Amino acid sequence: MAENKIKIGCERLIGPERSLIAGKQAGIVTNHSGVLPDGEHIVDALRTGHDISIKALFSPEHGIRGDAPAGKHVRNEIDPRTGIQVYSLYGENNKPDKSMLQGIEVLVYDIQDVGVRFYTYISTLALVMEAAAENDIPLVLLDRPLVLPGNMTDGPVLSDEVRSFVGMLPVPVLYSLTPGELAELIRNEHLAQKGLDLELTVLELENYSRSMWYDETGLDWLPPSPNIPTIETAVVYPGTALIEGTNISEGRGTDSPFRLIGAPFVDKMKLAETLNSYELPGLDFIPVDFVPRDRSAVSHTRFKDKICHGINVVVTNRDMIKPVEAGVAIICALRKLSPSELTFRCDGAFDRLAGNREVRELIARGADYLEVTSTWEHELDLFRGSMRKYFLY
Repeated sequence: MAENKIKIGCERLIGPERSLIAGKQAGIVTNHSGVLPDGEHIVDALRTGHDISIKALFSPEHGIRGDAPAGKHVRNEIDPRTGIQVYSLYGENNKPDKSMLQGIEVLVYDIQDVGVRFYTYISTLALVMEAAAENDIPLVLLDRPLVLPGNMTDGPVLSDEVRSFVGMLPVPVLYSLTPGELAELIRNEHLAQKGLDLELTVLELENYSRSMWYDETGLDWLPPSPNIPTIETAVVYPGTALIEGTNISEGRGTDSPFRLIGAPFVDKMKLAETLNSYELPGLDFIPVDFVPRDRSAVSHTRFKDKICHGINVVVTNRDMIKPVEAGVAIICALRKLSPSELTFRCDGAFDRLAGNREVRELIARGADYLEVTSTWEHELDLFRGSMRKYFLY
């Protein structure tokens, strides 16, 4: 735990930067993660004064309380705690329309992210920024820290051919930018390509270094969504979430989502032995059996109530991990050991997660994981160079 807590963006908004929204009708894009270090939600903190009027709230995937299952559409509602209208940006509309923004003079964005391209909060951010620019509404973004350090960029950069709400921006799977830094990228590249200009204010973090892990910031951990319960889960998630694009269980419906990987047809001993022979940095693989169950915070429970044989992905040195490489290595090992049983979803989900079609095609042909990961190194190096101009820390 850090001796000195960092100061996050929402602390600055309720303090010295309150004038940015004082006397204005505000719309707030947030969820359960938009809290101050003492646990008070940003909406409640802003409502304590009489100089700010909150006209509407906007919620991303998982809803305003962060408890809706992954992929489940969220409805518009009246927030029972505050009586404020909540518009869902993960349902019939992914982007605020003119009627939702009627009367709003400033938008505020405050959501803790995990820094992964297919974590849909960043698509919500991009579309909110589009809507704000199109309607001449300034946006104030309250920055929050990275969960993983900013030197862990990994995975393919998104190809236009598989662009979707699961991946809108041309960034790697693990892109290592804070929400504020990503917003600068969106404004200068994504919006600029559309001929849009946005008045963006990023309230930056204080006492923060991009080399920090989240648990070194002095802030309490609050799961950003139901299936990222721990920081250790967030470490492996950028890679093991690729399993969702196959017919293998990624551990949803267990106490260790994205860390338990398997299926009824998997030979757990051979899978663990194969993966450990790769000597993937910072990871160990333990053979296990597990049974996914239906849970209120879980959707798409694959092999519900069936015994799955597989591995527990154990983090031994988090500073050394290449998470997307590890996820690809797991799938390549499954392809090697169960070539007739492993299949990819027919709806294109794997390609949307990976960010291109080449990864799946190589795995399907039986390529070694190092051959697969080598295909994205050049574009990843280019991104690492170009992203530096957006660094705030």
